[in-house]
Amino acid sequence: MNKVSMKAAAVVIAMGFMAAPMTTWAADMASWQRSVVGVIAKKQVYPRAAMSQEIEGRAKVKMTIDRAGKITNYEMVESTGSDLLDAEVVKLMERINPLPAPPADASDSNLTFVLPLAWVLE
Repeated sequence: MNKVSMKAAAVVIAMGFMAAPMTTWAADMASWQRSVVGVIAKKQVYPRAAMSQEIEGRAKVKMTIDRAGKITNYEMVESTGSDLLDAEVVKLMERINPLPAPPADASDSNLTFVLPLAWVLE
């Protein structure tokens, strides 16, 4: 029997100032990123039909969230190549909304980032 691996890779924050030295703010952001990845990992599922057909795929989703963690917009910037898995991305976005709220000292009212997702049979 195949092992199933679903991976929510590290969230890449697209704000441009992540190259700054590690500060309390950066540590807070890193902790928040880990909590976001944890929520996604818990709620990401492998569709049975895709699993039975041994379909694998990777996607990238550009997301915007507000200060409360609510997903205000998302778009799939890279498809998995499978209609079954692409449909699961939409369902996943509904299951994870809202995400944990970003740290209070994040400067933007909305945060935009790219979320890489993978469905892999091992």
